[in-house]
Amino acid sequence: MTPILAPISADAFLADVMALAQQVSAKSWRPRFIIGVGRGGLVPAVYLSHALGLPMLSVDISSQVPDFADGLLVRLAERTRAGETLLVVDDINDTGRTIAHLRGALAGAGADANAVRFATLIDNIRSVERVDYAARSIDRAVMKDWFVFPWEAVASRDAITADAASVPERTA
Repeated sequence: MTPILAPISADAFLADVMALAQQVSAKSWRPRFIIGVGRGGLVPAVYLSHALGLPMLSVDISSQVPDFADGLLVRLAERTRAGETLLVVDDINDTGRTIAHLRGALAGAGADANAVRFATLIDNIRSVERVDYAARSIDRAVMKDWFVFPWEAVASRDAITADAASVPERTA
């Protein structure tokens, strides 16, 4: 079955980033660094870092290159033990797999769990993982569309459809 593609406009993306910035600003907890998760969380993290006036770091687990992100996650965990706070940003919390991986890796490296929070543009309420901040929520039991973020829109339709087809449980 061909997935239904749901493009997110640049204006909607900017509104989502500003919604996250307002949520983060409304709390007493403040991150020292924004952490962009490659690949989908990098663009939102850059925008959010500008909106909040905070520096950004990045970690890439999407490439699935063995041992590439491990050292970076250890260094981030060390920063939390030194008292720094981190806001990890991704585009979507769909199944929760990415967030679970990051939480597990940071915990395994001794991170202070209270110093790490998670934000996504879109949060699936059925995900096994929860985020601290979300611009909007969906229910994957109802919403099966494949979201196409502005930075993904430059890919061919075939490439986008192939990405969606690689995780049929999200769109079936």
